[in-house]
Amino acid sequence: MNSSESKVKSKLVLAENLNFNNDKLQKIELFVNEVLSYNKKYNLISKNSEKDIWHRHVLDSAQLIKHIDHNNFNSLSDLGTGAGFPGIILSIFYSDILTFHVKLYEKSRVKIKFIESVTKKLGLNNTYIYDNDYQSHIIDTDYIVCRAFKKLPEILRISRETVKKTHKLIIMMGKSAQDELNKASKDMIYKYKLVPSITESDSKILLVDATK
Repeated sequence: MNSSESKVKSKLVLAENLNFNNDKLQKIELFVNEVLSYNKKYNLISKNSEKDIWHRHVLDSAQLIKHIDHNNFNSLSDLGTGAGFPGIILSIFYSDILTFHVKLYEKSRVKIKFIESVTKKLGLNNTYIYDNDYQSHIIDTDYIVCRAFKKLPEILRISRETVKKTHKLIIMMGKSAQDELNKASKDMIYKYKLVPSITESDSKILLVDATK
């Protein structure tokens, strides 16, 4: 599948399956263009994934909305947001819900500078950027999302020791998800569920109810 076909198919899923309207799709398009432009000079995403950015990064991030209940909860944190996946995609989706807030945590100054620029261009007033390591801040949100952040035991430790209230974890994992869960079983003091990713047949999304 070439980049044009990937883009068309991904946008179709975003619109028909995930309820992204035209305005939000236009914002994603602007965001993608900014990522690709910035990526010519800085390493925001892998060069090999540029041609498939709509599927591998945008759609992969957007699918998380299926696991977020914005009617009963109003905040999420993206730990290690990188170039803004999934944080910026989620910010765009919830941008018309004034009471819903998205917090992005990233320690790379290059990536923070990019995110600050792109959130202004997109008018994402629901988004807050923390330009330091997550440990320097109080994490106090209903959802914690992680995509290519840290290994599972460390994420669970952060959930127990750093997050300040009952929350839900959404962790994007690869084909070794079940093995990682088995190895971390002694740390899994929460209820959890493993669901398939819509973008990669071998990948999984770990959903955890973390109680305090």
